[in-house]
Amino acid sequence: MNKPSPDSRGFTYPEVGATASALPDGYRTVRRSRLLAPGRTFAEASELLMGWKVHERAGLAVTASAPRAKAGVDVTMRFAFVFSVPCRVVYTVEEDDVCGFAYGTLPGHPERGEERFVLSKTDAGVLFEIVAFSRHASLVARAGGPVTRLVQDAMTSRYLRAI
Repeated sequence: MNKPSPDSRGFTYPEVGATASALPDGYRTVRRSRLLAPGRTFAEASELLMGWKVHERAGLAVTASAPRAKAGVDVTMRFAFVFSVPCRVVYTVEEDDVCGFAYGTLPGHPERGEERFVLSKTDAGVLFEIVAFSRHASLVARAGGPVTRLVQDAMTSRYLRAI
């Protein structure tokens, strides 16, 4: 795992890197996964994920400081050109049978927390797993209440289908 030191990095939450282990208390958590369709190779899926294509296919406009996810890369995503969601890659995992990254929220993001996207080879095929913890950071997110959570759940579903 490639994990930078979290100090002075500008993240909006103190538990930087927590998606690599036990998720912190006090946040809404998400853990969803799916097996990829037969025929989708681990290598192909890894390229889609690490090159921001999963996010683009999920309907987000992606602007990143590098063409591939790696620790320290800043990425800003927009959905329907309404909400800007700035994040920074906290760590990456690139091994023979596991590949992915986690990013954390930066100032201006409507939520505070971290989201991890990981592909792994299993006996059943290639598994895509998303793990996240978050809480509202902006007045708009708090005012949206349950609707905000529905949007987050819908985006998770879109990521899972986009791979």
